[in-house]
Order: sequence, then C-alpha cells, then structure tokens
Amino acid sequence: MKYMLITTLLLSAFYFSHAHANNLTSLLKKSRLELGGWINGGATYNANNPSDGFNGTVTFADRANQFQVNQLNLFLQRSVESEGRQWDIGGRFDFLFGTDAIYAQAFGISAFDENTGEPSNRGNWDLNLCCNSTRTYGIALPQAYLEAYVPFGEGLNIKLGHFYTPIGYESVPAPDNFFYTRAYILNSGEPFTHTGLLTSFSATKNWLVQTGATTGSATGGWDGGFDKHLDNWGALLNIIWNSDDKRTSAQIGGTYGTTAVDEPWLMYSTVLQRWWTPKTHMVIHHTHGWASKINLPGGIQNAAWYSINTHLTYDLFRDLSLGIRAERFHDRNGWRVFSPYRILSALNNKGISYAGNIPFISAPADYYAVTLGANWKPAKRFGWKSLENLIIRKNVRYDRADGIDMAFRPFDGKKDQFLFSLDATFSF
Repeated sequence: MKYMLITTLLLSAFYFSHAHANNLTSLLKKSRLELGGWINGGATYNANNPSDGFNGTVTFADRANQFQVNQLNLFLQRSVESEGRQWDIGGRFDFLFGTDAIYAQAFGISAFDENTGEPSNRGNWDLNLCCNSTRTYGIALPQAYLEAYVPFGEGLNIKLGHFYTPIGYESVPAPDNFFYTRAYILNSGEPFTHTGLLTSFSATKNWLVQTGATTGSATGGWDGGFDKHLDNWGALLNIIWNSDDKRTSAQIGGTYGTTAVDEPWLMYSTVLQRWWTPKTHMVIHHTHGWASKINLPGGIQNAAWYSINTHLTYDLFRDLSLGIRAERFHDRNGWRVFSPYRILSALNNKGISYAGNIPFISAPADYYAVTLGANWKPAKRFGWKSLENLIIRKNVRYDRADGIDMAFRPFDGKKDQFLFSLDATFSF
C-alpha cells in the first residue's frame, strides 16, 4: 500500500514501499491509531476585481482572483468508544497548514485588550509558528487533546486539551462543510476552538448533554491557548436531541466567560436540522452574543450581535448535490465583522499586521449573504476508486452590507459583491 502526503509549500511527495506501508498499517491497527488528513484548495473570482486583493468581509476563501491552498490537515488519533461497559482512552492531534490557518489559531488573546484598548501579550501557543513572510500561509494546531470513555449511564466521554467547539453547525475542517466559503455566523458569531475540559454524556439514546470548563482565553472562553490566562475559567453547555428515526435533530448551546478585566462575554446558539426526504436536508441556525464594556471607536459600550442562517441541500444524483445558504448577520456595534479579517487576525500589539499593510475597517451594519453551491463526487460517476474521497465544489455567492445609520462600503469601496469559487477537497 502506498501512502502519499502532499505538502503544497514544497510541492513534493514522500513515497513508502509496500513492505514499509504494510508494516505501518499493521502497527497502527494493533494500536488502534489512525493517521490521515485532507488537502483543500480553490480559487475565487471577484467580479469587483478589488484593488486590495481581498474579498471584503469574507473569510477562509478571502483572496480575490487567485488560487489558495486553504488546508493541508494531518491528524493522528486513537478513536475512543462511545458505548459499552469497558473503559477506553485515546486522543487526537491536528496539524493545519494553509491560508485558513490564521483563523484556526488560538486567538483567545487579542492584540489589544477588548475593554481597555491597551496592548496585550497574545501568547505563543500556535501563533507565528512559521511563514510570516508569505503574508497568507501559516500553521495552526487546532486540536490536541486526550479523551477517555467512562461506562457510566449510556456513556460518558471526557476530552482534556484543545479541541474544536461542539457549538453551531459549520466548522473549520473543509470536509465537514457543504460550501467552500463560510457564513458570517461561524467566523464572527461563535468560537472556533476551546482549551479546557469537555464532557459528553448520553443521557438516553435521544439526548446528549455536553458540559465544559474553558480556560486560556481573554475573550469569553473562545479560542484559548495553553500559555496565557489559565486562571480565567469559563463554562460551556450544549444539549442535543435526535429523533428516533434520526431525521430530526435540535441543538442549543452556549458559552460564558470573561475578558482579561473580568467583564462578562456570553453567547448562545441553536441549530435545527431536518431530513424532509432521504435526499433533502434543511438547517436553521441562530446565534446571539453579548459582551460588556467593549472599547469601541465611539467609546466604551456593551456590544451585541446576532445572526440567522439557513441551509437547504438536495442530492440531485448519486454524484451531485445542490445547495443554497442564506444569512443575515447583525453587527450592532461594528465589533464582530471586519474587512479584511485576515489583517486583524495577524495583528500584533504594535499595530502591525504581518498579513499586509492594508487598513481593516468595520462599522455597525447588517450583512446579507446568499450562496448557491454544488458538490460533485466524480468517483461515483466514473468508478475511480483511487479518487473516491475527492469532492469538487462550485459556489456562487452574493454579499451586501447595509450600514446602521451610516454609509458603509466594506467591499473595496462598494456595498456588495459577487464571488464565483471552485475548490476541491481530497481526504486520505
């Protein structure tokens, strides 16, 4: 068996002989270890042809009219049982390289304090690991945790470390999303990751209750690391219900934490999913957040945001699915959505961003986005077993921003934009 790991930065491949591959496979199976990953890349055409090279407030696929290697993600994991009467121990470690890395880093400490505006020490968990000179590519370590299964009730799983949030619908990993671009609700309304403890308890076959204690963050328990603010504890709660026929599910969750000066920061999220037919899937997702005494250009204010987001997908053929996503994101104080967001994400406490010297802007506004997409799996059409994990996605997206009591044009001087994207994801 031949394994190939593609590193886009070096454009090289490493090949193993069949004998070595078989030995590795045997060793991994005996240890119940899994080594895998995916590579995702694509290009987005912006009809505005923006002079700054960015797609405004859109993240992940944020570069206009150029190809991006968004994610080369490698993981090593030992899966843990989720039922039965035997204890089990495992864990997972993820390594992410690409243009998406900046959004998956431990961003729980901002370059400038959220309440006072004073420079902050952002920490060193996975910031600045490499590639500052590229302005676009970087490395993130989005997951590094141990997990245990405890045979209590219907089953209890416990994670300890750094892990993706269980809250919400869309997520950072490319294979887990129908669309290439992400909704505002993911990037600006919810956390990406947490550091701390997460328990998942199957109360019954229909109910899952998740509770967590978060740390390492000065932003309400969001995106914490391992080296700063470890005494700043917050809480997480997530409750999921699944119907007996598995066609309907409902989820409500939220986080509570504080900033570096103990001001509260909280949010809640609800997700309703329904399979109307075996081919038709619908999602309604709502998030609402609030933070106290934020330092804003207009003075110290309480900040709030909310969003409503819907997905509808339909499996037209066995190899082709179609989808539509629509969203409204309300940024009451101009504190959650920025253009370009990458510039802010790569900012240091001297006000310099290694992602470029383009100024980022924000304002109180309502953001609207509609995305049409298609997912094609060519292996199902042509029988290519070697490419059975390949997914090709096509997206057409429209964004518009309406300033609240003011004119606002975040799309390189315009109020709206059209994006046309094509990307591919290959899992291995």
